[in-house]
Amino acid sequence: MPSHLFADRPAQPPEPGSVDALISQTRRLRGEVDAVRRDTVVDDDDAQGRWQRALCDLAVHHLDDLGQHLGQLKEGLPPVPELVELLPPPAPVPAPEDRQTRVGSAEWNLLTDEVSWSDELFQIFGRSPEAGALPLDELGSTLFSEDQPLLTAWVTACLVDGKPIDGEFRIVRADGRVRTLHMRGEPVLDSDGCTASMWAVLRDVSELRRSQRAVRESRDSLQRQRQIAQTEHRLAVELQEAVLPPWRGSLRFPQHGVGTLDVAAHYLPSATSALIGGDWYDALELPDGRSMLTVGDLTGHGVTATSGMAMMLGALRGMAMAGIEPGPLMGWLNQLLETSVQPALGSAVCCSYDPSRRVLSWAQAGHPAPLLFRRGSGRSLLPPEGVLLGATSGATYGQAEERLEVGDVLVLNTDGLTPRSIEFSRADGTERLLALAPRFSAARSAQDCVRLVIEEFGESEREDDACVLVARVGGQADRQPGRL
Repeated sequence: MPSHLFADRPAQPPEPGSVDALISQTRRLRGEVDAVRRDTVVDDDDAQGRWQRALCDLAVHHLDDLGQHLGQLKEGLPPVPELVELLPPPAPVPAPEDRQTRVGSAEWNLLTDEVSWSDELFQIFGRSPEAGALPLDELGSTLFSEDQPLLTAWVTACLVDGKPIDGEFRIVRADGRVRTLHMRGEPVLDSDGCTASMWAVLRDVSELRRSQRAVRESRDSLQRQRQIAQTEHRLAVELQEAVLPPWRGSLRFPQHGVGTLDVAAHYLPSATSALIGGDWYDALELPDGRSMLTVGDLTGHGVTATSGMAMMLGALRGMAMAGIEPGPLMGWLNQLLETSVQPALGSAVCCSYDPSRRVLSWAQAGHPAPLLFRRGSGRSLLPPEGVLLGATSGATYGQAEERLEVGDVLVLNTDGLTPRSIEFSRADGTERLLALAPRFSAARSAQDCVRLVIEEFGESEREDDACVLVARVGGQADRQPGRL
């Protein structure tokens, strides 16, 4: 069996031009991958970015390995006399300390105790050729203590049973650097079939394993973050469903008397359905016979936003049931949000409707004003004073009144209803809603009006979720039992 000494050298040299072409292609591809890696912006909390960067690092290391192997392949080629003068002068070869050699070979002769190492293997071990190559029984002294039994078992199985070696171990070089080596070896038999020597090719895979570990860790981190995000999304959805009003269809109140309100509402998720925000809507009959209508929105998404929304909506319901008017109620909500554990900003509109007088009293906090539709036309109500909730301490909120008529339609919505971009603004969304006035006039119920809004805005690519609430003023003649 022929010796495999210096197995990293080719036995059958390929054509010089083909190797040069491969080297050029490898260098060009390496440069392109490196450019992608440099352009990858990674934040500390961006698990996907770290995973992409780690994959680029791994690809670069693979291409470096390929380039070095092709370089070694080229060095073994015989010169071509007719091309010598045409080739450009070779680039200066980096010093051994400036380049990382990754493949070396060795042969241990069991008959003569002769040991042969390639120059590359001396560099991998950080050992000078003058110090000589290490015999097999001393090779283990460079390994981590926990890796030494592995090497002993591999060598014994190779020399005694003729089994090939294919495994990795870690060494500590004389300069203290730790390297991970991959070893492939086989016994060399003499004419009698006895083991005469053992050859091996050792590859420094430290950077490769480090890159693979970085890819694995970043992938695991990304998977954990996705699992956390899925869990938080599920909790946010469950919390939102538990807090928002359970009624579907139209709700009518008061149940007895004149000036009945026909109310319907709808929640519209964002385009991705993954962003659960702090939008709310609610309507309830108060103990004094009035009705409360409200929509609002807290900044943020996920469990934090929905838990904050639950706190605000619970406080709003309680204060409304206690008889607090919309203006002072907004002031208390502002103070509550300002002193909460997780500060946030919010916008809201709160209305109190007196059916005996058909008067709407309302206040707003940095929120789109209600839209009033009457006899085929619509307008935005003139908003009283009111800043965003949580924006400033001790803010006061004005209160306005509007007398309604039978057949009037009132629309309250959060500003996520329409896409916000350079092309579309809040005013554009308001104009689209006002353009529905003739269709609202022909609608027979608040639920029909909600369906019209969904038809107009339901297919929009919203970046945020939204709520819309419609109240239609009826008379005594058109009272109907409420449907929950």
